[in-house]
Amino acid sequence: MTIKTVAVLGAGHGGLAAAADLSLRGFDVRLQGRNQDRLAALRRRGGVDVKGVHNAFVPLKAITSDVAEAVTGADLIMLVIPSIAHESYAQALAHLLKPSQPVFLNPGHTGGGLHFSRELKRAGFMGERQTCESVTLTYITRMEGETCVNIYSYTKRLAFAAFPGKHAARLHELIKPLYPEIILSSSVLETALTNINAIFHPPGMIMNAGWIERTNGDFLFYAEGVTDAVGRVTKAVDDERMAVAAALGIPSVSFLEAFYRAGLTTREALESGSIKRACEESAPNATIRSPSSLDHRYVHEDVGYGLVPFSAFGRLAGISTPTIDALVTLAVYAVGRDFWKSGLTLEKMGLASIERRHLPSFLENGH
Repeated sequence: MTIKTVAVLGAGHGGLAAAADLSLRGFDVRLQGRNQDRLAALRRRGGVDVKGVHNAFVPLKAITSDVAEAVTGADLIMLVIPSIAHESYAQALAHLLKPSQPVFLNPGHTGGGLHFSRELKRAGFMGERQTCESVTLTYITRMEGETCVNIYSYTKRLAFAAFPGKHAARLHELIKPLYPEIILSSSVLETALTNINAIFHPPGMIMNAGWIERTNGDFLFYAEGVTDAVGRVTKAVDDERMAVAAALGIPSVSFLEAFYRAGLTTREALESGSIKRACEESAPNATIRSPSSLDHRYVHEDVGYGLVPFSAFGRLAGISTPTIDALVTLAVYAVGRDFWKSGLTLEKMGLASIERRHLPSFLENGH
């Protein structure tokens, strides 16, 4: 099978980047989104204006809010959406998805593939699941208007996995022509525990809460917001994450190594051991400003669907995660949302009843 037609579900930063980039590279793209104002602007424009790695106006043949219109007959369904939307899209796709159609979560972040697969089955999908994921978005990108997206760069050396794992090699070969930088990982637990956004976004947001609220985010989040203190807390989160991975027998590398491999900082910063310096020397992130409030996916997604499952994997492995747990609890009070309940738990990932000794078999076979 060769991919020709791609249904891109999600019309935010990543969705517009994927629609523009893949269209320019010869794929037939259908863009679906739920934001009616954004879709209306895209329809008026007739497509997407892209800057950065491309500089062009990209016409799109299909711009729709109808999931069925986007996915019917598509060779690949790509979810370019926040983790919190996986459940609703699983429900929408359960009776539309054909057994021959793979679903690519771009990105899956932490446990996204497991969560989406469980919700797909709960919503009535009876076929063989073919779900794959990248650990983070394939693009470093931001929107610069309702119809304009700036793609600063492609993410390098991007961890990729599938659930069930028995489909991983085939899906990796299928997706690689779209994204040559994807590297096959051992399982979706390896991608889950390599989510760099969950490692440094929550410390950056919670520890800069006063600055964010006082200035409405008028500073450079990475280049200015990640100070030595933020870096030290990030390192503590990273140490706990790596201890969990080691206890579960999951391959892992440090945050700094993953950040460097993704093309997000310099070798000199990696060798310095300084997370602050790594963020200061992150060329793709150099101009990205802070969110204007704590009501942002850097908290909702990276705490609820990043740190909460990190903590859950810790309990599964018998490893304590005090720094991770403290940041979750601070986020609960700072935002006024109980992430321990709304976030991604072992139950929501389909792992609550899985004995640890049966985990490898479950990841490989899906049952």
